[in-house]
Parts: sequence; C-alpha cells; structure tokens
Amino acid sequence: MQREYPQHPLVGVGAVIIEDGRVLLIKRGKAPLLGEWSIPGGMLELGETMRQGAEREALEETGIVVRATDLLGVFDRVVPDDKKATLYHYVLIDFLCQKIFGDVLAAGDAADARWFTPDEVAEISLPEDTRNIVQLGFSKAD
Repeated sequence: MQREYPQHPLVGVGAVIIEDGRVLLIKRGKAPLLGEWSIPGGMLELGETMRQGAEREALEETGIVVRATDLLGVFDRVVPDDKKATLYHYVLIDFLCQKIFGDVLAAGDAADARWFTPDEVAEISLPEDTRNIVQLGFSKAD
C-alpha cells in the first residue's frame, strides 16, 4: 500500500484509551508525525471492521487489550508537500476504548507509550484534531 502520494485516501483507525482520568498516547516512530505524540492507531486492514482495527492497533502499539466502544469522530488528515501535491491523505476514524488488560509496552510503529493527565495533554504538542478527539474522549469517559 502506497502511503506517500497515494492514488486515493487511506482509511486509518485510532484508539482513545482512557483509564483513571488519563489517556494513553504513543510517540510516533514513523512518518507522518515522526517523533510526535499521538493516539495509538494505524491503517484499517482488509476484512476487519473499524472497531477491530482500532483494537488491533492499540494492542500492536501499546501492548494493551482494549474494547472499542463509542465512535468519537471521523476526519481528514491531508498533508501537502512543498509543491502543494498531496503527500498523505488519511480518513481517520477514532474510537473511545476501554482497557481490558495489559501493561503498557511501546511496540510496532510506536517509539514510546505512556499515560497523560488532561493537564499534561495541554502541555504537549498535538495536532488540533487529535487534541479535540482526546478532549472528547475525556468528557465521554467521565
């Protein structure tokens, strides 16, 4: 699957995992957003539902088994290159997820993974759409 300069938008799924008033974020180990904090997620695979994809990506990147519950949002992430050609185009589908079991262990595309309080989230650099989804996750998890 060609991620850079795709022929059509690609479908990505994300897992907003909230537990004890904290959200689990990963530091991206690959582009796009290399080195930035984000929610766990990745590409939907052929034959899996969106919720199954979010659950799989959470496990692959964090070591946590989750159950995807509420749909939090659907949005585009379009990243142009210097010449205004579309370098990346994702349709992102994010779910609130309930932790079932497991210990945090960054793996897969994640260089790091850790829990953040709402105050800590406010202090880190996040894309606006990601920040909004995380805030929505906090409000729905209460």
